[in-house]
Order: sequence, then structure tokens, then C-alpha cells
Amino acid sequence: MIYRELGRTGLKVSQLGFGAMRFPMKGEGDEQIVDRELAIPMMHRAFEAGVNYIDSAVGYCYKDSQRVVGEALRSKSPGGGAWRDHIVVSTKNPYYGQDQKDWWQNLEDSLERLQVDCIDIYNHHGINWKQYTEAVEPRVGKWMRKARDRGLVKHVCTSFHDDNEALVKIVDTGYVESITLQYNMLDRSLEDGIAHAHEKGLGVVVMGPVAGGRLGVESEAMKSMVPGIERLPDLALRFVLSNPNVSVALSGMSTMQQVEENLQTAGRDAVLTPDDLKAIDSHLEKLRKMADLYCTGCDYCTPCPNEVNIPRIFRIYNQARVYGFWDHAKMQYRHLCKAAPKGGMPADACTECAECEEKCPQDIPIRKQLKEAHEALAPENNKSSPSP
Repeated sequence: MIYRELGRTGLKVSQLGFGAMRFPMKGEGDEQIVDRELAIPMMHRAFEAGVNYIDSAVGYCYKDSQRVVGEALRSKSPGGGAWRDHIVVSTKNPYYGQDQKDWWQNLEDSLERLQVDCIDIYNHHGINWKQYTEAVEPRVGKWMRKARDRGLVKHVCTSFHDDNEALVKIVDTGYVESITLQYNMLDRSLEDGIAHAHEKGLGVVVMGPVAGGRLGVESEAMKSMVPGIERLPDLALRFVLSNPNVSVALSGMSTMQQVEENLQTAGRDAVLTPDDLKAIDSHLEKLRKMADLYCTGCDYCTPCPNEVNIPRIFRIYNQARVYGFWDHAKMQYRHLCKAAPKGGMPADACTECAECEEKCPQDIPIRKQLKEAHEALAPENNKSSPSP
């Protein structure tokens, strides 16, 4: 395993981290729990191979993630002592309200569930600039510092969901020591902010290196971008690890096979060459241009009188027919259908009034493509997906 400095924390962390969000589950509906017989051996296998960073949160896996991580950490390691003695534990507090009792209750619950006396990396969960200025800076940050002073938290950190400008501003406050954020081949929007964070001495922990699962499966359209790298998940992880400003790439592993494959990637020098990165850029640019031939996402077609969410449906459809992410696209479309009318209606709500086509600057046959999208993505359709 290769290790990197986690910013100014003084910690040396494995470049592959275990994201404790996608454990195998058992049970039904809201009664689901993590399948211990599968999940704990996965964590132990990763630990044995040198992974020493694990990240959880209060709500992950129907609020069972922290508990199963705690159970894995209390087990004996081959070298003696509990695994807790060797692992950097990261978790998050999602509370931004006015009552500090609720914030402290989250911290106390996490300590109990993880079976630890102190949390190494304690994150505000998913802040943006508005939350920082309105909640963290005036009050929540004071509770966090107090927890650190009491020895319950070692390092004040945060996970982040906002734009590049907000990232730079949060880094420049000097408040946090490490920041966990989204970055992958398909989403490089925070690349400048990541470089700035590293320059300022922050650890940078990347979540979603396989783009929420989209890059975790094989795709003919994305295959063989770099000679000698056949598997897309391998390429996706290597892309993130090739950024010298990244400290850890978190992978939410769901199977032992994924653990083994990621260990193989992270257990060697996974850095891509400049020519490799150019090849990736060139291939992705071709795919983006192809997607724009279908729909540029200008939203001129909205509003639809029947509330059909045309831009979102086409974005989902393009993931499938351009990038080859059929399974992920079908899952997203299922969610849209289940959530309707909140967030807009699915494609089969179209009455073919043609108002959208009159407004489309690309002259896209929207009615026809909505039918095609629904036919390809709707859960009740069992036909094989068309080729991209």
C-alpha cells in the first residue's frame, strides 16, 4: 500500500480509503441492516492489505454503518491489539441547527456506535458556503473546537458540497485541516480548489472516484481510453490517485471482489502519464460533443404544461446512450418516476402538444426522443437496452 500525508494533520494515510456507505445490506425497506457476515471480512481484508482510513456518517446504511465499523475496529489485528489502534477513523456530524444538545448527541452517539474514545477526523457533514457563514462560523464551529479541546475529536474537518469559489473561501478561513469532496473523471469542477487546498496544507479526501457508481461498471463507450488499462473502475481510481493534490481516494466497496480489485490498483504506483491524461481528455471531449448533439441542457424547452422534466430526462438518457451507463440511468429514471410530481413528471406524461419543440434552438424532435427515453429506461420495460 502507498501512503500519503493528510495535509497538516501529521497523519500518514493509505491512498485508498474505505468508504463505509455502500456495505451489503439485508432485510427489507427501512428495516435493513448491514450484512455483518459480508461487510466485516471486507473491512478486515482491506485493513490487512494496508488500508488505514475509513469514513462513515450518521445516516449511512440506514444508520447502521457506524455500528458495523465499530464492530470491525474492535476485532483483534494480526499484529496484536484491536484494529482501532491502526486505523484512522473519520465520521461526520450533520447538525447545523440552534440547539447544541442535538449536535453533542450526534457526537456521543457516534463515539458509542464506533466504540472509540476519540474520533480522528471529525467532519461537518456536507457544508456549503451558506452553511459555513450562517451556522458553522457563528456557533457550530465553537462546539467542534470544544469537542477537540476535550479530547473527543483530534482534527476539525469537513465534507463539502458546493462550487469551486466556495471551496477556496472555506480553505482560506483556515478553520479545517482536511476536506472531503467530490472529484472524478466526469466531474473535475473542483480541480482548482483541490490544488489550492493542498497548497494551503489541507488534506484532500476524494469521495465518488467512480462517480457514484457510473464508472464502477464496464462501458463500451468508455473502454480502452488508455492502452493497457481495460477495466473502467481501475482507470477511474487511477485518475484520482494521479492528482498529486489528493491525499485519499475513498471507495464505497460493496463486495469482496471490489475490495480485491481496488487493493490491486492502490497497491502499486497508480499514477497515469501526461499522455494517458491527454487521451482521457480527448475521449471524454468527443463524448461530450456527442451528448450536445442530442441536448445541450439549455432548458429553453421548459416549462412543460404537463410538468415533464425534459432536461433531466435527456440528461439521464444521455448517460446511457452516450456514455453507456445504462444501469445507473435506469436507476435514476426509476427515482424520477417514483418521486413524481415532485421534481417533474416522467416522459410518458407527455401529451405531444409540441410546445417544447417550438422553443428548442436545436430543433430536437423532443416528443420522439421522450418516447425513446421512456421505452429504454422505464422499469416496466424488459427489453434489452440499445447500444450507445
